[in-house]
Amino acid sequence: MANALQVLVKSRLEQQGWSYGDVARRGGIPRSTVHHLATVANVARMPQQATLEGLARGLDVPLDAVRRAAAEACGIHLYFEDPADTASDPEISTLIASVQRLSDADRRHVTALVESLLGSTPGGPG
Repeated sequence: MANALQVLVKSRLEQQGWSYGDVARRGGIPRSTVHHLATVANVARMPQQATLEGLARGLDVPLDAVRRAAAEACGIHLYFEDPADTASDPEISTLIASVQRLSDADRRHVTALVESLLGSTPGGPG
C-alpha cells in the first residue's frame, strides 16, 4: 500500500505528465531524491525543509501539502491550531506531533530538557 507522499508525488506526475527528472529540475533537488520519496515504502525520517520546499516547487503544490504527506509517511501526524500559521515554523509542528509518540518517561525527560533550556522551573514563572 502506498504512503501519503508516494500518492501525492505519483498523482502529480500522472496529472501533469512529468517525470522524476522534470520534478527535480523544477524544484532544484536531485532526481534520486524525488525517485526515492516517490517509491520508498517506509519513509524513515522527515525530509529536510529544503527537500520539502523543492518537492513542493517541483510538484507545483503548496508546501503544507507536501509537509503533511511527508509527515504522514513517517508516521507523524501534524496538528495546527491556526491554519494560517502553518508556514510560520514547521519545526514546531513536527516537534509537537513527534512528542505524542514518546513514552511517558521520555516525555518527562523532554519536558525537563525544555524547562532547563528555558531556564524555568516546573510550575514556576518562565
